[in-house]
Amino acid sequence: MIINLKNGIDQLLFGMKQHHVEAIYGKPDKQFNDEDGNVICLYNSQKWSLTFYEEEGFLLGYIICSHSEATILDQKIIGKNIEAIKSVLPFKSWTKEDFDTTENHFNESNWLILQSEYNDIIRLEIGAIINDKDEFDWKYES
Repeated sequence: MIINLKNGIDQLLFGMKQHHVEAIYGKPDKQFNDEDGNVICLYNSQKWSLTFYEEEGFLLGYIICSHSEATILDQKIIGKNIEAIKSVLPFKSWTKEDFDTTENHFNESNWLILQSEYNDIIRLEIGAIINDKDEFDWKYES
């Protein structure tokens, strides 16, 4: 399962609507709205949480993944040591934030978060990139 930084994951592209995603992967296993009115869709077999932003016409803008086959630049990520993975990825700018037992390692240029617990990556989060005009750089063109 390839993470396409700045673009999406697997066949998903930032900017898709929910019906585009469902045409490929079927109905989500669970769906709910968050406190901001965004639609969150959970896909159990892919281990995805997909966020469709209400303020952007419900376009796919954020993906959380914890699938063991998730790869970034040919590196499997989940279950791997956070420092080992960060050392082989070509991104050198990371911001670290602690949350009790977990840590978020954020690379802003790719809008990538690697979340670790006990020094191992447990999930990753990617978001649509915001361009120089302070607008989302949507990748899907319908």
